[in-house]
Amino acid sequence: MRDKKQLLQDCMNRMIEENELAGVNFLVLKDGKEELYAEAGFANREEKKPFKRDTIVRLYSQSKPITAAAAMLLFQDGIIDLYEPVGKYIDSFNNQEIVEAGVRRPVRADRPMFIKDLLDMTSGLVYPFTDTISEIETGNIYNEMIDRFSTDNMMSTMEFAERLGKVPLAFQPGEHFRYGTSADILGAVIEKASGMKLGEFMEERLFKPLNMKDTAFYVPDEKQDRYAMAYNCYGSEPVPYSGNNLGIRDDGKKNAFESGGAGLFSTIDDYANFARMLMNDGTFEGEEILTKRCVRFMTSPQLTDAQQNDLYGWSTLGGFSYGNLMRIMKNPDRAGIMAGMGEYGWDGWLGPYFANDPESKTTILMLTQRVDYGTGPATRKFRNIIFS
Repeated sequence: MRDKKQLLQDCMNRMIEENELAGVNFLVLKDGKEELYAEAGFANREEKKPFKRDTIVRLYSQSKPITAAAAMLLFQDGIIDLYEPVGKYIDSFNNQEIVEAGVRRPVRADRPMFIKDLLDMTSGLVYPFTDTISEIETGNIYNEMIDRFSTDNMMSTMEFAERLGKVPLAFQPGEHFRYGTSADILGAVIEKASGMKLGEFMEERLFKPLNMKDTAFYVPDEKQDRYAMAYNCYGSEPVPYSGNNLGIRDDGKKNAFESGGAGLFSTIDDYANFARMLMNDGTFEGEEILTKRCVRFMTSPQLTDAQQNDLYGWSTLGGFSYGNLMRIMKNPDRAGIMAGMGEYGWDGWLGPYFANDPESKTTILMLTQRVDYGTGPATRKFRNIIFS
């Protein structure tokens, strides 16, 4: 009989020896109970500090499912309606422009950006690159934000959103799927609708009830010794990364910008509690966090056929659709990984990974800190050991 834990540990060790990763841990839950855990490598190679269960990492985009859950709380409580215009909550999102053939044009008056567009990445908002007006202007805002880290006037979540609302969209809202800053704007909507800072709302409604004691938008001083170094692993040896990608502070210190798309820091056991809650139809240790129907909605594919065509360009997401800031398996026979119908989750820029598979009642969680990794070869190898 295959010993999955040994196979996983052997594969992990190879990934470390080959410098695919500097450090990693991996947790498997079955019916909400731990089935196996493994770890390898270092949270800090220079200090010979091992990657452990309580190692704190930057989640980057693995923050997005938590932000979606925060929005679902307001949704089920009747505070927000997903077809409300974003402009109801953030003034600059009224009278927006788009870029067509390099020219700014008004967004159609009959179709504003909806909150649902933020959850499904169909808003027209983009991440900062260098090819288009939208990308360049978005990047300029991030650059200013980072420049202000060393001042007493850091850019807040709401200021970022107000500024981004003045950047032209890449397309008319709802016409396409494109991965971008939608979750950050959703975080600002949550702030406005709840009357609380995003971190405060998440702490009260998610982190405390789920006993996510090491999850926040910063790493407190007393926990800094557990904070992992990120590494660039594209050379012969892993090299420590120093940078503030997407406005996330590399030092883990407090940031006025609480990024719903990328800003959370956490541990593998904290995120496991969040995953357990979703797998258990919204209930955690007897307390209902989200209703069963709300979880079913949150974990269902949302893209139209036209929007789905845009996702096909993401070659490593074969078989998946998207909705509520997560990938959702729709066609397992088209996937390049072993996956069940309805599996959902997401990953992050530095390689953390989360998946719930309701079909097999299995949760997998992986934390690592490799620059520009997302779902990499190691991630797919690990999960195929488990799901095979």
